[in-house]
Amino acid sequence: MARTTVELLYIAAGLVAAVAMTWAAAWAYPLGRDVIWWCGAGAMLATVLMGIGPLRRARAIDRRRA
Repeated sequence: MARTTVELLYIAAGLVAAVAMTWAAAWAYPLGRDVIWWCGAGAMLATVLMGIGPLRRARAIDRRRA
Protein backbone atom coordinates (compact mmCIF):
# COMPACT_ATOMS: atom_id res chain seq x y z
CA MET A 1 0.00 0.00 0.00
CA ALA A 2 2.91 2.34 0.65
CA ARG A 3 4.18 2.34 -2.95
CA THR A 4 0.70 2.94 -4.29
CA THR A 5 0.24 5.87 -1.93
CA VAL A 6 3.55 7.38 -3.00
CA GLU A 7 2.60 7.10 -6.67
CA LEU A 8 -0.76 8.74 -6.00
CA LEU A 9 1.03 11.55 -4.17
CA TYR A 10 3.36 12.03 -7.15
CA ILE A 11 0.37 12.31 -9.49
CA ALA A 12 -1.33 14.77 -7.15
CA ALA A 13 1.85 16.86 -6.87
CA GLY A 14 2.15 16.92 -10.64
CA LEU A 15 -1.43 18.10 -10.99
CA VAL A 16 -0.94 20.82 -8.38
CA ALA A 17 2.19 22.01 -10.18
CA ALA A 18 0.42 22.01 -13.55
CA VAL A 19 -2.51 24.00 -12.17
CA ALA A 20 -0.17 26.50 -10.49
CA MET A 21 1.90 27.04 -13.63
CA THR A 22 -1.19 27.28 -15.83
CA TRP A 23 -2.81 29.77 -13.50
CA ALA A 24 0.36 31.89 -13.37
CA ALA A 25 0.72 31.84 -17.15
CA ALA A 26 -2.94 32.76 -17.68
CA TRP A 27 -2.62 35.56 -15.15
CA ALA A 28 0.55 36.89 -16.78
CA TYR A 29 -0.85 36.84 -20.32
CA PRO A 30 -4.62 37.48 -20.20
CA LEU A 31 -4.99 37.66 -23.99
CA GLY A 32 -4.00 34.01 -24.29
CA ARG A 33 -5.92 32.80 -21.26
CA ASP A 34 -8.17 30.37 -23.16
CA VAL A 35 -5.31 28.77 -25.09
CA ILE A 36 -3.15 28.61 -21.97
CA TRP A 37 -5.88 26.80 -20.02
CA TRP A 38 -6.36 24.30 -22.86
CA CYS A 39 -2.62 23.62 -22.90
CA GLY A 40 -2.66 23.29 -19.12
CA ALA A 41 -5.52 20.82 -19.35
CA GLY A 42 -3.45 18.80 -21.81
CA ALA A 43 -0.52 18.84 -19.40
CA MET A 44 -2.78 17.68 -16.57
CA LEU A 45 -4.17 14.87 -18.70
CA ALA A 46 -0.63 13.84 -19.68
CA THR A 47 0.37 13.84 -16.01
CA VAL A 48 -2.44 11.43 -15.17
CA LEU A 49 -1.81 9.20 -18.19
CA MET A 50 1.93 8.99 -17.52
CA GLY A 51 1.20 8.10 -13.90
CA ILE A 52 -0.98 5.10 -14.72
CA GLY A 53 1.90 2.75 -15.58
CA PRO A 54 3.93 3.39 -12.43
CA LEU A 55 0.74 3.24 -10.37
CA ARG A 56 -0.17 -0.18 -11.77
CA ARG A 57 3.35 -1.47 -11.08
CA ALA A 58 3.23 -0.12 -7.53
CA ARG A 59 -0.13 -1.81 -6.90
CA ALA A 60 1.22 -5.10 -8.21
CA ILE A 61 4.23 -4.89 -5.90
CA ASP A 62 2.02 -4.00 -2.94
CA ARG A 63 -0.30 -6.93 -3.68
CA ARG A 64 2.62 -9.36 -3.82
CA ARG A 65 3.92 -8.14 -0.46
CA ALA A 66 0.54 -8.32 1.29
